[in-house]
Order: sequence, then C-alpha cells, then structure tokens
Amino acid sequence: MTLHTPAQAPAKPEQPGLYGGKSSRRITVRDIAAAKRRGEKWPMLTAYDAMTASVFDDAGIPVMLVGDSAGNAHLGYDSTVPVTLDQMTMLAAAVVRGTRRALIVGDLPFGSYQEGPIQALRSATHLVKEAGVGAVKLEGGERSADQIRLLVESGIPVMAHVGLTPQSVHAYGGHPVQGRGEEAAQQLLRDAKAVQDAGAFAVVLELVTAELAAEVTRILHIPTVGIGSGAECDAQVLVWTDMAGMTDWPGGRTPRFVKQYGQLREALGDAARAFAEDVVGGAYPAEEHAFH
Repeated sequence: MTLHTPAQAPAKPEQPGLYGGKSSRRITVRDIAAAKRRGEKWPMLTAYDAMTASVFDDAGIPVMLVGDSAGNAHLGYDSTVPVTLDQMTMLAAAVVRGTRRALIVGDLPFGSYQEGPIQALRSATHLVKEAGVGAVKLEGGERSADQIRLLVESGIPVMAHVGLTPQSVHAYGGHPVQGRGEEAAQQLLRDAKAVQDAGAFAVVLELVTAELAAEVTRILHIPTVGIGSGAECDAQVLVWTDMAGMTDWPGGRTPRFVKQYGQLREALGDAARAFAEDVVGGAYPAEEHAFH
C-alpha cells in the first residue's frame, strides 16, 4: 500500500505593512488593529485638499486626518474653535476624492458633539454620508465616552483624542504639557481606558509626557497616535504644513515636537517671486507659451 502524504498547505502571504504597502482597497480599522498586534509603527498626516492628499496617498501614507487644525493651517483662524461641520465636510470630501488607499478620518469640530451622543451621531453620520470618510475623531476621554459608544454601536469607527485637546484651548489657557503630576497622570490613564472601553479603534495622545504615553501604549490594546508625546506611541501624526516647513510660526519659534522635513514655504515663495519677476521683466509669457 502506498501512503500519500497530505500536501502541505501553501504559506499565507505576508501581510503588507501599512506604510507604503500596495492595496486594491481602502485601509480599514481592521488593518490598524492588525498593525498593533504586529508591533508595527505607522505614520499619519493631516490633509485638507484633494491635491495634497493625492501626494500623500502616492507616498504611501496609510492614514490621513482631515483635522480641524485646518482652522489654523488653512482658514486663518487663531484656533480650531471657529471651524464648522460644513467646513469639515467640504474639506473631508475633497481629501476622500483625492485618495484611493488611505483611511480618511474626519474631525468632529467644536460644538458638533458636546451636547451628547445624539448630536454626535447626527454630526458623524453627516461626515460619513456627505464626505465619505472611513472614521471620525473627537476629543475628550471619560467625558466623551458615551458619544464614542453610540457612534461605534451605530457602525461608525471612532478615533479618540486625549491629553491636550485643542478645542479646549480657552479652558487650558494655552498649550501645557499633559500628564505631569500623579493626579494628572491618573486622569489621563482613566481617559485612555474609557475611550478604549467605549470602542474607539485608536487614540491620539497630544502633548503627553513621554513616560506616560509609553505607559498608556503598553496598557491599551488599541493603537496610540502620538503628537508631541515621545517615541513609544504606536503611530505618529503631524500637521502637514508643520512637517513640510510651510507654517509661519509666530516669532519663528517652531514647537519642540515638530520636525520639519522640507522648506516648502521658502520654495513656494521663490517660485512666486520668479514668476512675478518674469512677468514684470517681459520674459513670461514667451513665444512658446502663445497661441496663433
């Protein structure tokens, strides 16, 4: 009798990483959870328009946040507080149209969810239906847990945001580092656990001490996304205009947590001046730019 050895099952293809991977579909919150299990770090950038978002999508950025930071970065406000849901919807829809692969997260602006879970659901539903985002983000830990829970139960993925929450800038009286001192550290831990228990798929930690952010990252089973919170977070996010050297900081003082990976403001200014000088000097348009 001839014994037949069962054929060995083909090895499963290795799951591509979030950054730079190729995919015929959008990245989802399930991919984000899998990255946490693998111990994979990943980048996130803000985006506010289709053209910039397409550049980041081609670069392999796996998650983009259409943040209410647009208030500072693009709309000329002094803070994020004046940004409206209609403005966020317009910007988010543009980013969705400009991308094919990245998970697009839309911010719920100040005043669009603070009244309670029903208002939050109404606002988040509007962003998902009208802009096409794959998830929403809202600020607050324990105080926002009920909102997060209802959104998740309704099928809307939520990225939470604790630590420094810019929409509360008037309450903070500035932008202080969060988590210093035993009481503050314990509250931040409670906030992080509360948003996880409510069903958030990830949590942004903004301006949290590096030691505390590392502890939160170790304790939670959902990914932490750091901004000014040290190197131990599962992911890192920057406002793209800060990252690319586009922001004109008051007094020229770049925040400590920002690293500039380009000097786009200088390059764009040079291009504008070169164009202007060509026009004034008669060099543009030249014959090759004319129609006959």
